[in-house]
Amino acid sequence: MPDTSPPHSNVPHSNAGETQQARIDLAAIFRMAARLGMHEGVCNHFTVMLDGAAGGRHFLINPKGVHFERITASGLLVIDEHGRTVAGHGRPPTSGYAIHTRVHLNHPSAKVVLHLHAPYSTALTAIRGGRLEMIHQNAARFYGEIAYDDHYNGIADATAEGDRMAAAMHGKRIMFLANHGVVVVGETIARAFDDFYYLERACQVQVLAMQTGRELNVMSDAMAKSTHDQFAQFSVNADLYLEEIKHILDEQEPSYAS
Repeated sequence: MPDTSPPHSNVPHSNAGETQQARIDLAAIFRMAARLGMHEGVCNHFTVMLDGAAGGRHFLINPKGVHFERITASGLLVIDEHGRTVAGHGRPPTSGYAIHTRVHLNHPSAKVVLHLHAPYSTALTAIRGGRLEMIHQNAARFYGEIAYDDHYNGIADATAEGDRMAAAMHGKRIMFLANHGVVVVGETIARAFDDFYYLERACQVQVLAMQTGRELNVMSDAMAKSTHDQFAQFSVNADLYLEEIKHILDEQEPSYAS
């Protein structure tokens, strides 16, 4: 279990500006995820690996028991890879550090790790052999980027399960966890959240289309790949989306950045 002793402070100050910006950006996407109904109670977790941590590897994470709507930049914890709080008050969710620290440490692109039980993407994990079908351009942006873990292994309460999940990703930036939810990784907070948002929208389109009982209009692999490659040219949209999220929050609930 994570260490619940009072936090100490051995977080380096050389990258304090970068860390503070990460806190603000991460708090912003927590708030927006709540607005979009992508969260679940006080569960689910977002994390960022911090650079330059002296004496070990450190991560920003939401504290256990705090609703996404109430997350603030200063309220985020810094933990080490063993789940011990090194800055902030409280402790991380057990499954949060068990999954996230291992994905961060074992995935080449996992600067940011987001895990949600968002309704439409999670619905696909509840279907035997559920897959995101290439039936819409929002789905095609993820062509070749998704891993599927078809073996539910219970609640992730140990790092061994996090290691198993990380291995199952095979370096992909998205993984569907059978009977569970979805993990998205990225090099930046903006890119990871943008991916999760559009992934959930793609899954919503698919679930609605499946409800008609009509045959799905699946595009060819060639068209899906071409569309995926086109989307790669518009990566700036992820940064623009995050900036707009912060503008909205600055106007309506600026406490997120406090």
